[in-house]
Amino acid sequence: MLGEHSPISQDIAGGRHSLSYLRHLARGNKIRRRALFEGISEEQPPVLLIHGFLGTRGSMFSLEHRLASEGICVFSFNLGTFNTRDIRRSAFLIHRKIEQILAQAPVSRIDIVGHSMGGLIGLYYVKKLGGHEKVRKLIMMGSPLRGTWVALAGIATLGLWSASSWQLLPGSDFLEELQQGRLPPDVDYYHIAAVRDWVCPLERTRMEGIRQIDVPLGHSSLVISDKVYEHIVDALRKGPEPELLSALP
Repeated sequence: MLGEHSPISQDIAGGRHSLSYLRHLARGNKIRRRALFEGISEEQPPVLLIHGFLGTRGSMFSLEHRLASEGICVFSFNLGTFNTRDIRRSAFLIHRKIEQILAQAPVSRIDIVGHSMGGLIGLYYVKKLGGHEKVRKLIMMGSPLRGTWVALAGIATLGLWSASSWQLLPGSDFLEELQQGRLPPDVDYYHIAAVRDWVCPLERTRMEGIRQIDVPLGHSSLVISDKVYEHIVDALRKGPEPELLSALP
């Protein structure tokens, strides 16, 4: 009998997760969900989900539905058709969305969960747009903090219509800017990375000061897998984490 950690079992699970991801992706951005502020507190603030490159709000639907079913106040955001615009511009739109949420909520901070490029959007907001004053926890999933060569496919197909394709390349000006300086304090940073991720290989996900959680999955599985969901909820419900003082390998 194949164990759940065998390569074949992981490939089978990854195939199911990819199909589920594509099915939810097809939902597009017109998802109607009303997030309620009942029961939120500084210890359980609202959660904002940010999808990745060529994604839609629908691609985060499974995660959004599961969090909402547990009574967590959760929002997703329409970043345009397939989220291909400049990452800095998207981070500014997220800044405006968070200001709107916190203006209505009886709390001062929010949590962010970002998949793939969505994690870069969240990190840029926290690090470069003053978001550290508004964000309690930033949880990234499969985010290419050091770039990914898969972005060449985006350049080949979208070219001048996708600024973010160029920004995702290793060594881009955007990523160089993002790497500069220490992470702002008073935010808990997590990165759930997939060992079998060909879109964002494991070595491209590292950054000093971010807690790394590696899972034996693929890129799409990060928003579908039960195990990843458990890691997300665990991080959201933890108290403040001590600062990491050294770089991760």
